[in-house]
Amino acid sequence: MTDLIQQIVAKAKANKQRIVLPEGTEERTLRAADRLLADEVAHLLLTGNADEIHALAAGFGLKHLSRATIIDPKRHDRKQAYADLLFQLRRAKGMTPEKAALLVEDPLYLACLMIKAGDADGEIAGAQNTTGDVLRPALQIIKTVPGISCVSGAFLMFLREDTYGEDGILVFADCAVMPNPTASELAQIAVSTAQTARTLVGVEPRVAMLSFSTKGSASHEMVDKVAEATRLAKEMQPGLTIDGELQADAALVESVARKKAPGSAVAGRANVLVFPSLEVGNIGYKLVQRLAGAEAVGPVLQGLAAPVNDLSRGCSVEDIYKMVAVACNQAIGLRNN
Repeated sequence: MTDLIQQIVAKAKANKQRIVLPEGTEERTLRAADRLLADEVAHLLLTGNADEIHALAAGFGLKHLSRATIIDPKRHDRKQAYADLLFQLRRAKGMTPEKAALLVEDPLYLACLMIKAGDADGEIAGAQNTTGDVLRPALQIIKTVPGISCVSGAFLMFLREDTYGEDGILVFADCAVMPNPTASELAQIAVSTAQTARTLVGVEPRVAMLSFSTKGSASHEMVDKVAEATRLAKEMQPGLTIDGELQADAALVESVARKKAPGSAVAGRANVLVFPSLEVGNIGYKLVQRLAGAEAVGPVLQGLAAPVNDLSRGCSVEDIYKMVAVACNQAIGLRNN
């Protein structure tokens, strides 16, 4: 794990991105920002009252926050421009200039407007706000990449041994956003997660579409959905190495793969696991994390036109540090696609 995280941080340092932290007065966020600025990982933009942020920094003994750009949501030079942008983007949905003038003071809306206007490259939030609060303005303002209509959440799973995945690294999705994706949405999740594997892990993805059936060993509409999603994903990205439906053991264990899915380019060698529903993905990553002692980094939100990553409200300073570096890599990857 350490090597990959160091690579992600190094890549961020080499091509600094502008990352907005809209929870600019939250203690863990400030401590992480101080470390990120000291290490020169990213250009940081904190939202909040400058006097309050400086007072908190002094109280916490933080010495590097003077390097951050601080934007007060209630008064800054671009406020009217962002309000006008929000009105134009959402007028067909009933947005009024008056409502836009209020929403632009919400740090979560402000962060997304900064990204949309080209004044920032990504956002990290969620230490204080719910996933819904973080995602709502992102979906309204930044929206999704062409060809993708849904946002999903992936976890980088670092296993204790290198037997499985890519030297012990697997990418799991969707573990955070879509409760019951359709076949089309599941295909989009597969394509998005493959890109996450390329961007963050630096590997060519081998995507397993998981089910309780392998290649027709069971007959059920839930199995049909995964098989159809596999077909659609191949249409979306013809060069993608993907197979399904596969049971988890067939996806990960070569001896099982030879029996259940002989000839598959993925079975027994998968480094990306796409789960058929959110409940399976969420339970699955937590079981692997708790019972196998794997380190889970994420969720990495994917499918958006710019990186907006959602933290757990129980996150640590280290979590925020890593996710800023991840967002930098996502922004670089999106720009290079």
